[in-house]
Amino acid sequence: MTAPPATPTVAVRLVPGPGAERVRVLAERAGLRCGGDEIGPAATVTVIVAADADQALRAQRTRGPLLFVCDTVSPEGRRRALRAGAVVVGAAELTEAGLLEAVLRAAHPHPSIPYPELSGVLSTGTRPGGPPAACTPALTARQTQVLRLMAEGHANADIALLLGCSEHTVKNVIYELMTRLQARNRAHAVAHAVRHGLV
Repeated sequence: MTAPPATPTVAVRLVPGPGAERVRVLAERAGLRCGGDEIGPAATVTVIVAADADQALRAQRTRGPLLFVCDTVSPEGRRRALRAGAVVVGAAELTEAGLLEAVLRAAHPHPSIPYPELSGVLSTGTRPGGPPAACTPALTARQTQVLRLMAEGHANADIALLLGCSEHTVKNVIYELMTRLQARNRAHAVAHAVRHGLV
C-alpha cells in the first residue's frame, strides 16, 4: 500500500552517496518531490544517508530542515543530531510511510520528538558537545526534574505525587521553565531542552 502524497510544499534534496538511491525510490513512492539544488530552499528537507549521525553532520553543508538516514544510531549521535536540528532515522527499518513521516517532521519549524526517540536520548548519562551555556538558559534542579517527568508523559498530578509537592507547585515550576525556554507548550519545552543539552 502506497503512503498518501505529501503536501506539495515539502520536497527532499538528496545528498549523493551510498544508499541515497534507495531513499530516493522510497521518497518517490511516498509522493515526495525529489531533486538536487534546483529545488528551492523553502520547505525543502535535505536528506543525508550516512553510516552514523556524526558522518552525516560532517557531510551537512546546507541550512534548513535536515533528515539523517543512518546505518547505526547511537544515543550520543542522536543527541548531537537533535542539537543540530536534524531528525534521525535508522536505514534498516526505513519504509515509505516512515520516510514520509520523518520528512514532514523535519520540515515542521518546531518538530516534536517521538517518545521512544526522546526516551533514548534522555536515558544516557553523558552530554557531550552542545551550544555554549551563554546561549541557553540554565534550569534549576527542580525544573529539570519536572521536565524529565514531563518527557516521560506524566501529568501534573503524577509529577506532584512523585516529587512530594503540591500540584500547584508543579504548575508554577512548569510555567517558570516554559517562560525560561520560551516554549509554546510542553512538547516544545521538552524538545528545546533536549536540543540544548538541558536534560
